[in-house]
Amino acid sequence: MPLAPFSGTLGKKASAHLLRRATFGATKTDIDTFAGYSATQALNELFRSVALPAAPVLPGGGAWVNTAPIPDEDDAGQQAYFIQWWLGQLLHTNVAPADRMAFSTRERVTFFLHTHLTTIQEVVDSSRALYFQNALLRRYAFDGGADPLLNIRDLTKKICIDNAMLILLDGRLNVKGSPNENFARELFELYTIGKGLSGQEPASTTPGDYTYYTEQDVQAAALVLSGFTNDITFATLDADTGLPRGKAKTTTGNVANQHDNSVKQFSARMGNTVITPNATPATEDSIIDEISQLINMIYAQPETAKNICRKIYRFFVYHEITVAIDNSIIADLAATLVANNYKIEPVIKELLGSQHFYDSMDASVDNDNFGALIKSPLDLVCGTLNFFEYEMPDFISNTQSFYDKAESLVRSMADQGMKFVNPYDVAGYEAYHQYPLFNRHWINTNALTQRYKFILDTMTTENMNDEAVTLDLLDYYSDRFAGNALDPDALVRDVASYLFPLSTETTEITTARLDWFTLQFMKLGEVLNQAQPAFWQFSWTNRDTIAASKEDARGMLQDKINTMLQSPEYQLF
Repeated sequence: MPLAPFSGTLGKKASAHLLRRATFGATKTDIDTFAGYSATQALNELFRSVALPAAPVLPGGGAWVNTAPIPDEDDAGQQAYFIQWWLGQLLHTNVAPADRMAFSTRERVTFFLHTHLTTIQEVVDSSRALYFQNALLRRYAFDGGADPLLNIRDLTKKICIDNAMLILLDGRLNVKGSPNENFARELFELYTIGKGLSGQEPASTTPGDYTYYTEQDVQAAALVLSGFTNDITFATLDADTGLPRGKAKTTTGNVANQHDNSVKQFSARMGNTVITPNATPATEDSIIDEISQLINMIYAQPETAKNICRKIYRFFVYHEITVAIDNSIIADLAATLVANNYKIEPVIKELLGSQHFYDSMDASVDNDNFGALIKSPLDLVCGTLNFFEYEMPDFISNTQSFYDKAESLVRSMADQGMKFVNPYDVAGYEAYHQYPLFNRHWINTNALTQRYKFILDTMTTENMNDEAVTLDLLDYYSDRFAGNALDPDALVRDVASYLFPLSTETTEITTARLDWFTLQFMKLGEVLNQAQPAFWQFSWTNRDTIAASKEDARGMLQDKINTMLQSPEYQLF
């Protein structure tokens, strides 16, 4: 049965919680606006259709994604441009203010699909393959209204013959007589049915039995998937999406001579299913038909829907899934997935609109989902810049400046422990899948230092070069927090209510934390032997008429926000 929905209006804390999890960062105005919505109204706004982003362009102008391939040795720069371009989308570059939250939600779901159907830039080593896979994921991120094909089952069919995936997991090397099982193995283990709830799956003593599928199933699937390769011209277009895909290895007369055209027998775990070719000799269409049968067979297993819903839950709610949650919430979400023809949008909306998603805002110590995820470097960078309304340069009219700044942010994320679009292995970023640490992977001594460095560099306006991404906090606070500015304690509380995932609508930061943040706020005046908080009040009041006061006010704000953003509270969301 569907999860119990959240009732009433969201309020500021629930609004901030929803927008932190569903987007890559909301502004103060966004949080205030959504605070007046019901959960249903908020989700309808977040999941409404908005225009797709413009394709990447070269620094000198001109799109490259639909042109003939360039020599391999020249493609590394364009791979970097693609990664920087995608980061720009997560920073709402060139997006109309009214569309920001819906645009960001679609990018959030696109990123979720990227963590699920992973790619690795250094392995794929093709800017166009990376871009077109990204476009494929984005197309399937929202359900497209009445389009029955926009579901994760059909996306899985498309990913089997996606150019980037054919490179990543050696699908292009899988041929008749010499099957390569790499992709087939990960198809079962990572992308579809999985091996059950970690630590809770039923034991099996049979060699080659992986709980919900067997070695026989992997071997048979590899035969189904044989005979395809990547298309380096990107001229082979998918009939449903219009996007480039791989192609069958064929001879004269469209004979797919590298496909194993035998009958494929699956195990009892797959209901003893038999996949029979529909053409002899094999053709590209007949291979695609076999792949469709394979994916339909896997998705017909109840555990596949549950495994996908576990990934959705871990991404949007919390990494720990107890047996009780698995038997109730995950089972209910899986039923929704199946009932909606495997569309993930209804599942995500049901989860984010449920009472369970907001239960952790109460005072119970057992509800630890709220503010309990460690921000990824991507969330830290995007969430910070988007909240403080940083505007990236226009990537159409000011392309080189856009790429320079995006490159510096990509480097910063790598220093923080996240190589964007370049995870360590085919399972993706460890934080989204690796039991038992999950998101704790984001924090170690070096990564934490680099997180703090990003905050310090971004919040300091002095002595920065043209590539730097910096914020003028004085201008920002004058626009957004002027109402409480003369009372340092009130200002700290107000900012904390937006930046920190506080546990309830009424709970504020403790007196000890308030005193610490206010002390850092007042540090500059203390150094200058000025009375507190009179020095701050004088500096703020005269910021537009006295140059020294303007710089003093800016300096104190930088000290305050650096301290708040480098706190443990801000590392969580």
